[in-house]
Amino acid sequence: MVLERINGPEDIRKIPKNELPRLAQEIRSFLIESTSVTGGHLASNLGVVELTMAMYLAFQPPKDKIIWDVGHQSYTHKILSGRKNAFAELRRFGGIAGFPKRGESPCDAFNTGHSSTSISAGVGMAAARDLRGEHYHIVSVIGDGALTGGMAYEALNNAGRLRKNFIIVLNDNRMSISENVGGMSQYLNSIRTSAGYNRLKEQVAGTLGNLPGIGPNIVEHLKNTKNGIKQMLLPGMLFENLGITYLGPVDGHDIRTLVRTFEEAKRLNHAVIVHVLTKKGKGYRPAELRPDQFHGVGPFDLATGRAKKQKEFPDYTDVFSRKLISMAERDPRIVAVTAAMPDGTGLAAFGKKLPERFFDVGIAEQHAVTSAAGLAAGGMKPVVAVYSSFLQRGFDQILHDVCIQNLPVVFAIDRAGLVGADGETHQGIFDLSFLGCIPNMTILAPKNLWELEDELEFACSYGGPIALRYPRGQAYRGLPEFRSPIRFGRGELLYEEEETAIVAVGSMVSTGEHVRSKLKAMGHPCTLANARFIKPIDTELLAHLAEHHSRIVTMEENVLNGGFGMRVADWYREHHPEISVTHIALPDAYVEHGDVSVLREHLGIDSDSILKKLKELYRL
Repeated sequence: MVLERINGPEDIRKIPKNELPRLAQEIRSFLIESTSVTGGHLASNLGVVELTMAMYLAFQPPKDKIIWDVGHQSYTHKILSGRKNAFAELRRFGGIAGFPKRGESPCDAFNTGHSSTSISAGVGMAAARDLRGEHYHIVSVIGDGALTGGMAYEALNNAGRLRKNFIIVLNDNRMSISENVGGMSQYLNSIRTSAGYNRLKEQVAGTLGNLPGIGPNIVEHLKNTKNGIKQMLLPGMLFENLGITYLGPVDGHDIRTLVRTFEEAKRLNHAVIVHVLTKKGKGYRPAELRPDQFHGVGPFDLATGRAKKQKEFPDYTDVFSRKLISMAERDPRIVAVTAAMPDGTGLAAFGKKLPERFFDVGIAEQHAVTSAAGLAAGGMKPVVAVYSSFLQRGFDQILHDVCIQNLPVVFAIDRAGLVGADGETHQGIFDLSFLGCIPNMTILAPKNLWELEDELEFACSYGGPIALRYPRGQAYRGLPEFRSPIRFGRGELLYEEEETAIVAVGSMVSTGEHVRSKLKAMGHPCTLANARFIKPIDTELLAHLAEHHSRIVTMEENVLNGGFGMRVADWYREHHPEISVTHIALPDAYVEHGDVSVLREHLGIDSDSILKKLKELYRL
């Protein structure tokens, strides 16, 4: 096998050119087989095999820096840089990450996980290189989906001012996770379909090149004058007008042409963008047919592409999706907003059912939040469905555009808490802290699937900024007998005894239920309360608990700093300093990748670890 000869970043340059297609095929087979066992990002990685090989042939990592936008297409890069033997532990606790990590390899130039960052990082790295008088190439790879993010435009604006080489590779597969939307997508499509221009350019170059003596010089002159033919036939080219030389479009699966184009790009003393056309999911038929479904996958059957673990019960996203559609059918003012995640957030079904009230704004969380503020100011009831870790990107807009005006925007925060294999860039463990510091913001968390429905009803009728956060995965079906009406700022007392009172948030209510059962089996009475509201906290409930309990245990799947537990502790410190408050929360740290159950145990928030901590602390 050719792949067996790849053990470091320089090895691909030792492979004969006639064996490169075989290497590409072997890499694809390796990715498909490996990901079928471990899960991971498949379709995006299958689409960039030849592109990555060409970059490793044209550049010399780690001396030359390749910066991957988002990073969910970096598996071939990890293989070529010498990490293929580590793929058995891909995204598992203690194993290699699914995204680039500087601490993992010198070939990983920049940590990534969120989109639209690579050009900004590249501009900064190029400035550092030039200030230090160093000489190496910097390549920022960005997808056409990520190019819809506002940060990418800001970076392009600065990239055009560079006076040294900087290469941007636009990986254009017409998709982010779902199909792309908006003006940039249409603009790129106009370039892709400009076949007449490309044919004419080739014909003109061929004809001039055949002129005796002077032909080659004329062709070279045309190239050095920023491709005048292109400017004439495609006036107003966005990239050229920003001062960035445009090369392409290039077949992203033609290694020879890619290498030749990169060599041309390396000769330019300013920013250049290489527009590469690739096919997401290439080489695996199920992924080619359904690239959105093979973006992030769990273990699957190789022959059929079907997931090995089938969903038995609805997850929180399913519950949210069905309930929102039902509510919107009754209330014509409810609208739904997503930032390029209609499938992941459950809004795809809403978009099919009520397309005129569905807004996919592309990878643009800041715009999503402020456009929702505009919808609210115009009399609608916008629901912004977003992953917890992505909502961080719209913090200023939440504070400035939504909360200062006290507008009725509902934030449906999916993937709150630990999400597992995607690692520190995707763990949703900060939202209670960063939302909790904003005036006018209200925050809720459901204990089970029925409470999610009830809280969503409450949120859409509330009349002000409100966030509803729920975890990834199967919706909890326990405690169905507890379904008291949602009242503003009020929690829910589930079991009342004495001595120890557990006050749990959202997903941690089920954990609290297990801890309580274990304490009772040991002969220790225990109260369990469902916080429901993280902001404001239920001070009436806290005062009631102070009457018959000497110790309070708060539980949340969020960092301790700025979270629910600290608010509870502050209240008790002021009103009942004799009460002991113990916190079960996540540390002030970034949480690595791994299975959620493994992470919970490692971080001490599973029921056994909590019980052990309480036994030691209270000498039970």
